[in-house]
Amino acid sequence: MQSSFWVIIAAIILYGVIHSLLAALGFKQWVRRRLGDNAYRRYYRLFFSVQAGVLFLPVLALVALLPDEVIYRIPMPWMVLTILLQVAAVVLLAHSVMLTGALRFIGLAQAADPEQAEKPLPLVVRGMYRWVRHPLYTLTFVFIWLVPQMSWNTLALNIGVTFYTLVGAMLEERKLLHEFGESYAHYRAHTPFLIPGLILKKKQIDKNA
Repeated sequence: MQSSFWVIIAAIILYGVIHSLLAALGFKQWVRRRLGDNAYRRYYRLFFSVQAGVLFLPVLALVALLPDEVIYRIPMPWMVLTILLQVAAVVLLAHSVMLTGALRFIGLAQAADPEQAEKPLPLVVRGMYRWVRHPLYTLTFVFIWLVPQMSWNTLALNIGVTFYTLVGAMLEERKLLHEFGESYAHYRAHTPFLIPGLILKKKQIDKNA
């Protein structure tokens, strides 16, 4: 295992700390007081989306530029299958974002009309949301772990992204439960967290216990 592996892990941890700080309710309230309610509602979500992308670029640069070593390569014809699954994951991910409101997800809707920030979003239970509660994360995992060639740098990136995403998903569960209440509690009880069918297996185990 090369030293580059740990450098990338450290970079992802730093990214996660900054990202989590900017997503924290206390920090958002502080920004709202400083900028004013209208400017906050109009621009903060867009700023959050842009900074998330920009701050991740140095992490990707480390993956590309630091010394690396290949761990394995998926041989043909299995490589074609993994690439097709990656393409499918990207398509389904884009569709899932559209279901939840792509423009609002990025922050462009709020920038055009700050009233959009205060409008409640419906609980989406169709599309990929019928199978898992967090399809964006599930599909991200499919994409990153099916890379045809795995190196130490890529492995570090995937581990860091996976861990941070899992923590974010668990925190998001609390937010969604607070926002949608009983509707989300019912949805959560009948829909797996990240892996389709996993909740059914767990229920079966509980039943047989």
